[in-house]
Amino acid sequence: MRGEYTREMLGPGVRGKYYKEYLKGTNLVLLSPDVASVFPDEDSVNNALRSLITLARRSAESPKQSSRRIKVRS
Repeated sequence: MRGEYTREMLGPGVRGKYYKEYLKGTNLVLLSPDVASVFPDEDSVNNALRSLITLARRSAESPKQSSRRIKVRS
């Protein structure tokens, strides 16, 4: 703390002010600057991730077809 500030200037402390919020937990994720520049806010990030989750689930549920053909010798 800088010398020009005193503890009294900060006001009274409140014990446990954020305790209930802390108990809820948090999942803070830091985005790389290039990724963050594409998403203006948290809603756009969440919507993009939800779309990706939906796409991944559809891909996992669809039957997998092999692009290789098996040659059967007679």
